[in-house]
Amino acid sequence: MNPTARNDAKLALRIIPREQHTISRKNISKAALRVLYRLNEAGYDAYLVGGAVRDLLLGGHPKDFDVATNATPDEVKKLFRNCRLIGRRFRLAHVVYGTEIIEVATFRGASEEEGVEGDRHIVDGRIVRDNVWGTIEEDALRRDFRVNAMYYDISDFSVRDYVGGIKDLEDRVLHLIGDPSTRYREDPVRMLRAVRLAAKLDFRIDASASAPFAELGPLLSGVAPARLFDESLKMFLAGYGRKSFRMLEECGLLKFMFPATARALKRGDKALRSLVEQGLENTDARVAEGKSVTPAFLFAVLLWGEVRDLAHTWATHGKDINEAWARAAMHVVAEQCQRVAIPRRFTITMEEIWSLQPRFEQIQRKKVFRLLAHPRFRAAFDFLLLRAAESPAIGELGQWWSHAQQLPHETLAAALPLHQANAAGEAEPARAGAPGKRKRRRKPAAGKSGTV
Repeated sequence: MNPTARNDAKLALRIIPREQHTISRKNISKAALRVLYRLNEAGYDAYLVGGAVRDLLLGGHPKDFDVATNATPDEVKKLFRNCRLIGRRFRLAHVVYGTEIIEVATFRGASEEEGVEGDRHIVDGRIVRDNVWGTIEEDALRRDFRVNAMYYDISDFSVRDYVGGIKDLEDRVLHLIGDPSTRYREDPVRMLRAVRLAAKLDFRIDASASAPFAELGPLLSGVAPARLFDESLKMFLAGYGRKSFRMLEECGLLKFMFPATARALKRGDKALRSLVEQGLENTDARVAEGKSVTPAFLFAVLLWGEVRDLAHTWATHGKDINEAWARAAMHVVAEQCQRVAIPRRFTITMEEIWSLQPRFEQIQRKKVFRLLAHPRFRAAFDFLLLRAAESPAIGELGQWWSHAQQLPHETLAAALPLHQANAAGEAEPARAGAPGKRKRRRKPAAGKSGTV
């Protein structure tokens, strides 16, 4: 750690005995307990650390359990046959029990003196390799937030707090350990982690921790896009996506992650904001219900405003409508992937969801049935429903397609026109939505079928 950051952080050990905290071993995974006990029995210090301790103290149920120890990675590997060593930047031991992986990290040191075991490499203030081993006190100072620097001691079941994490839990606030600017320069992703953690825990970010965002936010453009994709998934697909999005925008960091989204929202489009927030809320609800979620749909929601506006602009300048949508999608995806590396398997789905939106307006027999049979119909239809706030016509269109899916094939076919009603291609979806109520097919009046 930079000496300035280290000197700004104060150590004041507070030990909370078993009878004074709420952590119970029955809420810790059996795999994590096996690792802790094995290390302890072999004569090493062994602690549950980080988010698991934080969440257990808050009454939560962690999914991941990390262990900190004074055993080196090689010593850990000798104790566990089911262990593999990973990482160059941070050397770690992964102990594998079936589908569960317990991450074991050796205490990180703060010393940069010669002769200290391990190695550290810093470029322009950023830690690119850090394998200097140290003491538990040094390890506590190396962690990001105070609430993540508490240790559950398997030897006596106490909790060790070196930097005031317990008080921050009580105050529901996030403080960085050390000088915030220095810590963000070491790793700019810590700014995103502050937002994500505050959203997850419903905490506030202390002013000292959020103050550098405006100045240091541009550092996020230097972070590997693949890493930012992983951070995006943690932020938006973990059940608190809407809160994360709002905080990301309030903190001024959205434009560094999703520049197209920030631009579109800055234009003051209330319908777009409604679509984005409703999409995030729906995703949070699915996560809470244990249902599957896909990054493709969510990224399609986040980038919709820019794609739609570009497609409409190019279409009004004489571009073929399909070409306009394809070009807009490619342009927005290409820009976004420079910041967040969305895998191609997801961008293909996003582009299909977008390109199908104008096809919902084509109320014509062959086109309706062709769209109903499209493999991305369901995702595109759900997206159409999110767009209801864009205009009354889009809302009626969503109702028409909802009704159409409930009709028998023959009834729907009999109610649909073979061709567009006029050259303008104008239509009234609500009128088209009433076919099931008529007993015989009627020829639609001019201007009452086609597109919205």
